[in-house]
Amino acid sequence: MPKQEGQKSKLLALLRIFEQQTDENHLLNVPQLVELLEAQGIRCERKSVYSDIEALGALGYDIKLRRGRGGGYFLASRTFDLAELKLLVDAVQASRVVSGTTSRRLIHKLEKLCSNYEGSQLQRQVYVEGRPKTDSKSLLYSIDALHEAINNGKMVEFLYRKADSREKEKRSVSPWQLAWENGCYYLIAFADEKGIRHYRVDKMSGVRVLDAPRRGQEQFADLDLPAYLRKHFGMYGGPEHRVTLRCTADLEGAMRERFGATPMFLPEENGCFHFDVPICVSDQFYGWVCGFGGKIEVVAPPEVRQGMREMTARLAEQHQ
Repeated sequence: MPKQEGQKSKLLALLRIFEQQTDENHLLNVPQLVELLEAQGIRCERKSVYSDIEALGALGYDIKLRRGRGGGYFLASRTFDLAELKLLVDAVQASRVVSGTTSRRLIHKLEKLCSNYEGSQLQRQVYVEGRPKTDSKSLLYSIDALHEAINNGKMVEFLYRKADSREKEKRSVSPWQLAWENGCYYLIAFADEKGIRHYRVDKMSGVRVLDAPRRGQEQFADLDLPAYLRKHFGMYGGPEHRVTLRCTADLEGAMRERFGATPMFLPEENGCFHFDVPICVSDQFYGWVCGFGGKIEVVAPPEVRQGMREMTARLAEQHQ
């Protein structure tokens, strides 16, 4: 092997040793580094290892020396620190739309971004059994295809599983945005005569990018995506109404978290406050109101207030 190629291989091997076997709590001195290199069939002198460490530093790798008893070299900074990797692991595991198999594969890749010792801590973060996970094996490919279509302004075609059914329908829509809501990916798209619609990505299969240019530019020009997501409870559809809600004073923080800073909260003499928001009214919305145990009242419009009465009447009758 030419000397220059051998030097490159040695530098790469040394870098991998630092990445995999060192961190702030696990140091390696030069004799140990020489021994690990020789175990890979790379013979070298101590003096050359010092030069190699300087070369890696010049390339931007943050290799530090801790002097004194038990001291040595270690890779001090990485693309992600351990706390950030733990956060990513938890996000992968918490997602209902990432299958158990895909979760394990992604986490294994995340482990390679830290030392072997820190990787064991990531494993202790993992909890798979008992959490609801999709069995979809094509989710990542669907997301990739949808991103491609959005970036290139093309329509997509896919099979979509109906709610509470194994039947699938072929859909052709114009994709505009992907959103993450309630632990699921949703495609926000233009469906011609139906207008703006959303679809759960994990219910799609056979996603195919079409040659036809996407439509709906005029409809999406003024779309406020956060507002769109806020008015769809659980991403369920329903007729849109301007709803007035009256809340007890202690719910101000919860309402701001749900509806943002836009609604104007109007105080009342009894200590409550009320505000108006656009809502796509569904059973999920009524269930959300019930979840506050009487602290929220639907004031208007009359048809939504009546729907609330009918919902609670059904619940009362069912639980007699």
